[in-house]
Amino acid sequence: MSDITKLTLIETIEALEKKEFSEEELNKAYFERITKLNPKLNAYLEIEKNSCGIPAAIKDVISTKGIKTTAGSKILSNYIPQYNATVIDKLSEQNISIIGKTNCDEFAMGGSGENSAYGPTKNPWDLNKITGGSSSGSAAAVAADLCVFSLGSDTGGSIRQPASLCGVVGLKPTYGRVSRYGLFHMASSFDSIGPITKSVEDAALVLDWISGADGHDSNCFLKASPRRAARGRLAKIGVPKEYFAEGLDPKVKIVIEQAIKKLEELGAEIIEISLPHSQYALAAYYIIVPSEVSSNMGRFDGIRFGSERGDFGPEVQRRIMLGTYALSAGYYDEYYVKAAKVRTLIKQDFEKAFTECDVIVGPVSPTTAWNLGEKIDDPLKMYLSDICTISANLAGIPGLSVPCGFSDGLPVGLQILGKQWDEETILDVGEAYEQATDWKKEKPKI
Repeated sequence: MSDITKLTLIETIEALEKKEFSEEELNKAYFERITKLNPKLNAYLEIEKNSCGIPAAIKDVISTKGIKTTAGSKILSNYIPQYNATVIDKLSEQNISIIGKTNCDEFAMGGSGENSAYGPTKNPWDLNKITGGSSSGSAAAVAADLCVFSLGSDTGGSIRQPASLCGVVGLKPTYGRVSRYGLFHMASSFDSIGPITKSVEDAALVLDWISGADGHDSNCFLKASPRRAARGRLAKIGVPKEYFAEGLDPKVKIVIEQAIKKLEELGAEIIEISLPHSQYALAAYYIIVPSEVSSNMGRFDGIRFGSERGDFGPEVQRRIMLGTYALSAGYYDEYYVKAAKVRTLIKQDFEKAFTECDVIVGPVSPTTAWNLGEKIDDPLKMYLSDICTISANLAGIPGLSVPCGFSDGLPVGLQILGKQWDEETILDVGEAYEQATDWKKEKPKI
């Protein structure tokens, strides 16, 4: 088969079962494509040449035994873990092999993929554009057919945003659905591991594989994700007016509105809702997350890891300083405590909204992918790119990005948010939309 690397995960499994090709042939096809395209994209930091099984790419903040794991940082340039993250062990039970570790913003801190110590990942749709972050390499690898699927992590949009900007599917599970054991923690009360895939059905399958308690993560206590009975089921869909306010690119807005219209044509009931505290989400997020960052980064003290703290890049240093300031005596009540109260209000906004609707839809990113270097010297502009995604992390709810069109030749993703523990409904809505459109068939020409 000449287009073996274009197959979805489900299609790959079926083809292997029918013996249309072997695992060796599958891996050989992917290695050849990686060898050809990775020098252009910089999606992979490490490539495993002895991979055998169904090849998946793993974000370089997830621990892989015996495989270098740098978190996109100089400070871990020679670190080789002695253990696997729980998600890696769970994937190996399903005959999934690691074909490589993917590039990312350093310690998952960034929204563009440009903060890696090993250079930026480039967007397969336009090599002059960013991929989004922080799961930059994971999204680019799936979009360019350099793996069957990948794993990323999402603290404020780091799966959904690059998935949107690269034209693939990205799923952030409910906080606590997937064990974080073996993930390099950025902000422990936000971090979620999830799949980036070529279809919604693939995302549902990978979630099923990686979900469930392991005894290592005290916040992960459910056995597994529910297997879906209904497929492509539609629901009552809420559209928050706050997600269509100032800052949303008019061309992106048109694409999202067309996607919502398509859902309505498919039989969904569309209602306008309000998430009134959304305007405070960004401020609250960028107080709480750096506070947790400053605490988590304390272990990189030059004794056990790295040579000295000077090995951290500018964005990591910025967040450590912001967090240390917010937690310091005299400022804790003024900043951190207030931000924590806002987080509660945002969670309550969603709880109220979900009494009126089953899912909430809107944009993933206010813009399409921007030029490399365009926002790197303006942290505020960069942070504003997270405006549509961070509320889901503050509330701990699941979110899905599904390709829904293009603006000026660049992909746009539709975000579908659900109630806590209700990945099933967002996957059903996402699959119904995906099946009724041809966006997933679109591939970058690189």
